[in-house]
Amino acid sequence: MFRTVRRTHDKGPAAEALRLVKVSRTYGRDDSAVTALDGVTLSLERGTFTAVMGPSGSGKSTLLQCAAGLDRPDSGIVMVDGVEMTGGSEAELTRFRRGRIGFVFQQYNLLDTLTVAQNTVLPLKLAGRRVDRRRAQEVLTSVGLGDRLGHRPDQLSGGQRQRVAIARALVTEPRVIFADEPTGALDTRSARGVLLLLREAVRVHGRTVVMVTHDPVAASYADSVVFLADGRLAGRMHAPTVDAVAERLAHLGDDVTVGV
Repeated sequence: MFRTVRRTHDKGPAAEALRLVKVSRTYGRDDSAVTALDGVTLSLERGTFTAVMGPSGSGKSTLLQCAAGLDRPDSGIVMVDGVEMTGGSEAELTRFRRGRIGFVFQQYNLLDTLTVAQNTVLPLKLAGRRVDRRRAQEVLTSVGLGDRLGHRPDQLSGGQRQRVAIARALVTEPRVIFADEPTGALDTRSARGVLLLLREAVRVHGRTVVMVTHDPVAASYADSVVFLADGRLAGRMHAPTVDAVAERLAHLGDDVTVGV
């Protein structure tokens, strides 16, 4: 799929963590073709928490998948941490993801046969990296699971399982964490805990978080919100509030733009 081909100049703390340039993705052919992304250009700085929102079919999940290297755009440039990903093999892309990208999904994606500690360090083992169990324990303690190391996923609540997923993403020390509806399967209290952890990953650990969500409450925890409609950028909001996000979502079709 992609390969790393170049690195941009380091601009210090405000350097770009993610950049998309005229990224397009279409599924299907001829009359059945659906344009999920239509020339999207977007830049996100390091150490920021961004929510991506839009109605069903707006392209937000496709945006995340292309940005994270889980899907290949038909055209355009995707850069993560100053490195352009284009062409190349699946093996090269996999190595890049394991070194620089973390993932948090709605359904946790934990292995039921492994303990909390084993699930957390699994990405390190898959990447052939040294497993620092003390570091893993520190990360699990930081997400409130220091006393659950030997438990298996079926012994945990939904919120606890999502905390394991966050610990798993943090333990590899990624540049960017992509979260796809991370609170979608959680109750209100558990969701708040997960959102606070994601915000802490930015504030304390200096990570960049990109979160797809449909929930204005979840989006209010982010530094900014990027809105999509019909596969195109439809605005951006800084310092979002629940009410402001909800109102903007209700008027998404009014002014679709080609870039933010």
